[in-house]
Amino acid sequence: MTVTQASARASDVRVISLLSLAHGSSHFFHLILPPLFPWLKAEFALSYAELGLLMSVFFVVSCIVQAASGFLVDRIGARPVLFVGVGLLALSAVVLSQSNGYAVLMLGAVIVGCGNGVFHPVDYTLINHKISLPRLPYAYSAHGVTGYLGWAAAPVFMAGIAAWSDWRVALLSAAVLEAAILLLLWLNRGDLFDDVKSRRAGSAEAAQKANPGLAPAGTFAFLKLTAVWLCWLFFFFSMIAMAGIQSFAPSALNQLYAIPLTTGNFSITLLALGSAAGMILGGIIAAKLKMPDRIVGICLFVCAILGLLIGIELVTSALIPSLFFAIGCGLGIAAPSRDMMIRAATPQGVSGSVYGIIYSGIDLGAAVGPLLFGILLDAGKPNSLFLGVAFLQLLLILTAVKVVAQNAGASAPSTSKAA
Repeated sequence: MTVTQASARASDVRVISLLSLAHGSSHFFHLILPPLFPWLKAEFALSYAELGLLMSVFFVVSCIVQAASGFLVDRIGARPVLFVGVGLLALSAVVLSQSNGYAVLMLGAVIVGCGNGVFHPVDYTLINHKISLPRLPYAYSAHGVTGYLGWAAAPVFMAGIAAWSDWRVALLSAAVLEAAILLLLWLNRGDLFDDVKSRRAGSAEAAQKANPGLAPAGTFAFLKLTAVWLCWLFFFFSMIAMAGIQSFAPSALNQLYAIPLTTGNFSITLLALGSAAGMILGGIIAAKLKMPDRIVGICLFVCAILGLLIGIELVTSALIPSLFFAIGCGLGIAAPSRDMMIRAATPQGVSGSVYGIIYSGIDLGAAVGPLLFGILLDAGKPNSLFLGVAFLQLLLILTAVKVVAQNAGASAPSTSKAA
């Protein structure tokens, strides 16, 4: 390995590590409130509906901010937007810790949503423009794994500190943790520099070379691309399924298989751990095979079959935890290849805007999924959760096939793929 290659590899590792840490912290903040619900309910005499509304507001705000922040990333660069997002997460925990009623809790949820909304446009813009092409699958893998680790760490951290001390102390501890991450990112800000002018110039130059004489595309021209909206649908459908499972799988399993709620919650943990393990393997597979559409299709088809088997009650209760882990592995293995497909659909120079729009589908799906499946469970149809998830996996396969077809046949004169 030459000195130049070693330097590039070291730079890639630093950028991947910093962005993965930031992404993990955003997922951590997804769950700073739910573990504290028992304390908040007792403190402020809140109903479960009021507590649930806090999370709905969080995801709706995050959806709006995510779509908007992508345009900001392409105008001023990713780094300052990242710093603001991390700072808002720290501020939200401080505000929540000082709550004296429901209104302040709602304000804190809004601030958390504002902070959370910046991460995907920021992270994927920096990954796509600062990481060497051979290491991109590994970057996507590490980025995804830390998200699941953030989800896994938050309940233990928040509930553990609240039980040991107080829920306000738990929130202040989360604020201190996020402030430390902001400090670390600031000290390493040189590795996160995003030359937005260079990105724009490169996009304009590539477009002119591909289509001489044509006027430059407008800021919103990418919104006309079918592939962009197919990617949005992919994340929308996938998050409806994930949010439904995370919200109601323990209850549905209890009704279908008489599985205790504690075991059902353990199955959700296994799903997250399987996803993290699958992402590590998926990064290697994506880098070696370079067949993202086939990898995604096979993994999601297996997940659909497993969901179908659970939904039609063809398995025993003893197998449920293992099946959840297997579903998590399948989703995790597919994730890096999914990100490679989306990268291929992203026009050069507007990656922040594209990722902001595409990943807003996650937040909207997270808001829709629990409501949709909650209605079905209230109607006495617990099977519908797993049958619905299986159906959504098949829709995802169809969407992925359409994305690949659009990428292969794309000839729009105003767009060129990200290099």
